[in-house]
Amino acid sequence: MPALETLLSFVNTWECDENDHLNVQFYFAKFEEADRQFRLLTGFSDAVAGPRRVRHVRYHAELRSAVPIKIRSYIAFDGPHMLSVVHEMIETSTNEISATAIDGYTPNQSAAKQLRTRFKDVEDTMNAKANPRGVSPSPFVGKPTIDDLTSNGSTVTCRGTVLSRDVTPEGKADDGFAIGLISDAVSHAWERTPMKTSWLDENYYGRIAMEQKLTWISPLKTGDAVVVLSSFTGVQNNVFSLRHHIYESRTNRLAAVCDMVALTMDLEKRSIVPIENDVREKILSLQAS
Repeated sequence: MPALETLLSFVNTWECDENDHLNVQFYFAKFEEADRQFRLLTGFSDAVAGPRRVRHVRYHAELRSAVPIKIRSYIAFDGPHMLSVVHEMIETSTNEISATAIDGYTPNQSAAKQLRTRFKDVEDTMNAKANPRGVSPSPFVGKPTIDDLTSNGSTVTCRGTVLSRDVTPEGKADDGFAIGLISDAVSHAWERTPMKTSWLDENYYGRIAMEQKLTWISPLKTGDAVVVLSSFTGVQNNVFSLRHHIYESRTNRLAAVCDMVALTMDLEKRSIVPIENDVREKILSLQAS
């Protein structure tokens, strides 16, 4: 099998959230580490394929505390990008895929044949489970200002600072930091709907992410203060979508954008809770135009 084993890890209790499963920021952090190992093992780099344009994660099954996990990584040329590095997170005890990540690259077209030859030993057909479903695979484009967003219904949902523990060896804020901000921001977005914390607690429900796509626009470094603005972008019978913009606060520079699909989960039954009509109507009224 061409895929390489790029991570052997474990779900620690301190990595789990109020829903008693692995928090999304640690999925991204573990995919980030798997990608570092993949690059080390294969010689894959930005110099070879250009910078990563997007990381697209889908969550397929819950990972509860105290379970061992592994990640398998490979290159696919049949995915939604010209070149994709695909990571599959697997619960070792059951051998079931718990999450997948697609790292999308757009190398020079003239280099495609050379890349196929260079990485033929780690090339495979992309697992259908990794295909984007509720979020477009394309990287976010555009540079809206904070004023643009607030005038169109977005609200501030999080503020924070990049600390030394949040950066990569290259000195840039990592995916785990960005998704950690989003994880905190989401609760404030939900408070704008009837699905408030009091309602969730009363019914023993939880906030769940099903899919997330992270696009870095510009880097953040240690000491940078950041602000997150969130907006609703769609709603269906069981799920709704949001977009989160992360800005560097001093200059109001757009740093990253995260699109996501969310739902409510019954924490006792571990099942999806359908969205009631009044909730759907409220989300529609909040949706950015």
